[in-house]
Amino acid sequence: MDISNSVYGNYYMQNAQNTARTSGLEQKLTGGSMTEATDEELMDACKEFEAYLVEQVLKQVKESIPKTEEEENQYTEYFGDMMLQEYASAITDQGSLGIAQKLYESMKNNMKAVSISEAEAGDATSLNAKA
Repeated sequence: MDISNSVYGNYYMQNAQNTARTSGLEQKLTGGSMTEATDEELMDACKEFEAYLVEQVLKQVKESIPKTEEEENQYTEYFGDMMLQEYASAITDQGSLGIAQKLYESMKNNMKAVSISEAEAGDATSLNAKA
């Protein structure tokens, strides 16, 4: 009985951690004004997204590998997830996939477009006020 409770507790904790990471990442990518973010903050958010994406892919690969009863316990599951997070971070830091860089470039282009449209809207408002 104690083992099943700890397995459920472990699952609950992992789920809570994933939810917190996901919502934190979502807040970084969508929350606040993107035009106020520095290039470094924007790149960090993009790298976090890439690491999260790679981690989810690695978890799916891990699930596809058959396990023996000896390999299945709460400790190997917990530390296995930590290991996957570290692998994902290492893959992202190498920059070999390039997802973070492409996302960064796309977001920078979108920020420029938003800035231009805001400036045009401001100019139109000031022209209407003068008329």
